Amino acid sequence: MAPGNLTQVTEFVLMGVSDSPELQIPLFLVFLVIYGLTVAGNMGIITLTSIDSQLQTPMYFFLRHLAIINLGNSTVIAPKMLVNFFISKKTISYYGCAAQLGGFLVCIVAEIFMLAAMAYDRYVAICNPLRYMVVVSPQICLLLVSLTYFHSLTTALTVSSCVFSVSYCSSNVINHFYCDNIPLLALSCSDTYIPETAVFTFSGTNLFFSMIIVLISYCNIILAILRIRSSEGRRKAFSTFASHMTAVTVFYGTLLFMYLQPRTNHSLNTDKMASVFYTLVIPMLNPLIYSLRNKDVKDALKRLLDNPRQSIKPMSV
Repeated sequence: MAPGNLTQVTEFVLMGVSDSPELQIPLFLVFLVIYGLTVAGNMGIITLTSIDSQLQTPMYFFLRHLAIINLGNSTVIAPKMLVNFFISKKTISYYGCAAQLGGFLVCIVAEIFMLAAMAYDRYVAICNPLRYMVVVSPQICLLLVSLTYFHSLTTALTVSSCVFSVSYCSSNVINHFYCDNIPLLALSCSDTYIPETAVFTFSGTNLFFSMIIVLISYCNIILAILRIRSSEGRRKAFSTFASHMTAVTVFYGTLLFMYLQPRTNHSLNTDKMASVFYTLVIPMLNPLIYSLRNKDVKDALKRLLDNPRQSIKPMSV
């Protein structure tokens, strides 16, 4: 095609999870339930950790922000996805697509490093309990969370700018249920070396450094637990980070599945299924993991239901 005949894309078409007509309503109901549980569960965690007087510790400060991130991640994607099940023209504007990609990147990068911050918090609590409130002070917690959000925002702006710096002038049909960088770049009619390099570099370095923090923290935690002589002491120490370890295993396991699968077996459909898991299913599971496996959260919920006034933390003047 001659350069003069190229037409710049002004909107994209999202293929969705499936293009099978008979699956649209069942899939809508499934994802509606998932999103409903995600909103209810994460709002519950945010509320409990904000108002309960006994959950004002660094661990629950980080958990509150993880819930905010999970809620944001699902909300960036799920509403548009649910609407698309019932309309024939599943379009999203050029700038709407850029905004969705940016919002998704902010949330996914923030989740990676928030889980790393939570792993560090559990490491200090178990391996250095006497200095816990000094090492993980409110100021340090605020600094870690601020750096997490700043880095995720910087990454999102850089990567999304690179992805949308190339030309989209041929097909505008995205083989995905939201605007993701790899399916988008597959549609470009210009050289994608720079944006693909940016995507790979940021994804690889973020995953590598966050996993290093998590693995070092967990190795030290396990060694510290093994040094505890009483079985009751080991059980108590393990229970303080069991829920976090479960959440980390599920989240990183999904990401590693995507990155480590052989390129010969790699497909956009596989990425699509994995994306369903870490954008919609994991944000629903995290509140369940942290409530069902966490005595403090269950006790806080019981206090709130039994005596709301007594459980609410006093307001600072």
